[in-house]
Amino acid sequence: MAVSEGANYAPAPMPKPVVSPGEFTFAAMHLDHGHITAMCEGLIGAGGTLKWVYDTQPERAAAFAEHFEGVQLAESEEQILEDPEVLLVAAAAVPADRADLGIRVMDAGKDYFTDKTPLTTFDQLERARAAVERTGRKYACYFSERIHVEAAVLAGQLIDRGAIGQVIQVLGMGPHRLGDPDSRPDWFYERARYGGILTDIGSHNFEQMLTFTGSENAEILSSSIGNFDHADHPELDDFGDAHVALSSGASGYVRVDWFTPDGLRTWGDGRTLILGTEGYIELRKYVDVTTDNGPGQVLLVDGEGEHRIEATGQVGYPFFGDLILDVLHRTENAMTQDHVFTSVELALTAQDQARVLKAAPGA
Repeated sequence: MAVSEGANYAPAPMPKPVVSPGEFTFAAMHLDHGHITAMCEGLIGAGGTLKWVYDTQPERAAAFAEHFEGVQLAESEEQILEDPEVLLVAAAAVPADRADLGIRVMDAGKDYFTDKTPLTTFDQLERARAAVERTGRKYACYFSERIHVEAAVLAGQLIDRGAIGQVIQVLGMGPHRLGDPDSRPDWFYERARYGGILTDIGSHNFEQMLTFTGSENAEILSSSIGNFDHADHPELDDFGDAHVALSSGASGYVRVDWFTPDGLRTWGDGRTLILGTEGYIELRKYVDVTTDNGPGQVLLVDGEGEHRIEATGQVGYPFFGDLILDVLHRTENAMTQDHVFTSVELALTAQDQARVLKAAPGA
């Protein structure tokens, strides 16, 4: 059903590059997760210039460089950190290594942009906060399931306009496909290195709860984790969920898992349902199962009727331009530092407090 005539549901104007070539130079290093490619593409799309790449595996850095014309291969971290032209370092290291890397980057006088989860322990969180305070640099995070998904970007715009009234609950589901277990690196199965499922992929959802409800903080009411079907990898959480009370008065629920069936055409049927006092929104982010609608579907129901809005190619990703301008002008429009750290603190707390579920006998 089409949007009602006159309804203010059109996306904001597509973002444009915020700087000219050479005005914002950044580098990439530690390419342990494939998100690094999308992180750099987002910054380049906003006008950034990628100068360097470094990885401990030279062949991985070389393959990355083939994807980005003109990027230079660095011989070490230090070559990048000592380059005065580099203003920000983007990285997707092993999760347990992200905090120490970020502290090195900030101590070198540069801002840091890491893949999610931004860190994996409370000690790392304390040290990262102290480093931000000490250096005045930024510790930004790529919470891709909101900032790099057009349906989620549009949902934020609609909520800000009051399209569904006051948000009173956010329900997020983040199923993922494990694929061939042998294709995963060793660290993927080591809880001390990946952080646990709620710390890792769950962090996306805690960030979205805070954002969509306009909350500054939250309390974990309950959480659970389990390994139901991967006995060969006992430290892998293949399921996790949490119930959250947000400071705005809203509630939140997250479920994440590694049980995407092979019959799904993409890696996961990620969905978010946002309940407001005057309507609700469902985001079908990556697939609209059994249809040819494609990803990026925003379903909105309000007092006027039922509305389907296709966000793909219509909304863009304003986060990246905002981040560049935040680095240049020392502002916090893309995402505040408190928001980053609060999001991961909730994830850490949910993981730490989680009840361990057991598969039924004989299952």
